[in-house]
Amino acid sequence: MFSSKVSPKACSYICRSLSTLLHSGVAIAKAFHLAGKKSTDAKGRTALSEAALAIRGGSDVASALNDQKCFPDLMIDMISVAEQTGSLPEVLAHLANHYENSVNLKRSFISQITWPTLQLVAAIFVIALLIVVLSMVGESGNNQMSFLVFGLSGVEGAGIWLMSTFGSSFLMYLSFKVISASVPAKQLMDPILMKIPVLGHCMRSFAIARFSWAYYLTQQSGMPIKDSLDASFRATANGAFIGASDSICVNIMEGEDLTTALAGSRLFPDDFVEMVSVAETSGTVPEALYRLSPQFEDQAQRSLKALTRAMAVLVWLVVAGFIVFFIIRFVRWYVNMISDAANGLF
Repeated sequence: MFSSKVSPKACSYICRSLSTLLHSGVAIAKAFHLAGKKSTDAKGRTALSEAALAIRGGSDVASALNDQKCFPDLMIDMISVAEQTGSLPEVLAHLANHYENSVNLKRSFISQITWPTLQLVAAIFVIALLIVVLSMVGESGNNQMSFLVFGLSGVEGAGIWLMSTFGSSFLMYLSFKVISASVPAKQLMDPILMKIPVLGHCMRSFAIARFSWAYYLTQQSGMPIKDSLDASFRATANGAFIGASDSICVNIMEGEDLTTALAGSRLFPDDFVEMVSVAETSGTVPEALYRLSPQFEDQAQRSLKALTRAMAVLVWLVVAGFIVFFIIRFVRWYVNMISDAANGLF
């Protein structure tokens, strides 16, 4: 909504197209021009066309893409190193896989959260209908029943209810987008969100899966360890992990091994740290993370399903709470009405 970046889906398609063209021997500038023409993303199409012109003018690929201000930092960093090592087609293929995985995870989350969201929306509209119906019943019986639904009555009351619920939801979504677009805001909020039991485990699993992918890719491209870690932490898109990047890099530059530095951040679970320790002993950390990355992704998927189930239960609890609340209010109103009628007879 507020991002000027090319979407992960478009990045995947662009990287795959460029990798295929370069593997087949097409010149770099021509490959960018052709990939731009094939791209369905308007920002990506324009950026690739501009980058092709810059490359023809003598610019290197990383600088040409960086000047467009719309590609992810991880993509720019890895392409820069890939140019120096002569492995640009291979790195682009790995980047395509990375962004495809990100898209698949997002698509899975949306598909799993759709039904609980529809349930919540239906509950909101049912309450709006209840406000209108109770108002009509109250008027026909010469009894005011608006107090049953927070003092709201009639079509106007239903409108207030819908505006307040959907308006607050929109403001929450707006706040989320603003926070997501700001790294300092994410560094402030994500550590707090990660303390929430189910949500925190899901966020941690996604971050570790992305870190593992990015660390393997950056190390395979020959990137120095400090730059590799910095790019890998940024690839997590998690403020808590991004915020820990500097301290971990400083510790490693001062002589600590990777295992100790990662364990000291308290962001990685014990089993992950132990895997890194074993791999570090044999000097195969990137390869180990590459082999284990499917397991991390599966764990992220399971965490996502657990989060979805928890949100579904929360929706049902909210709906049940409304039902119980209205039943109690209605019983109290009915008892008071009987009591008033009885007092009038005696």
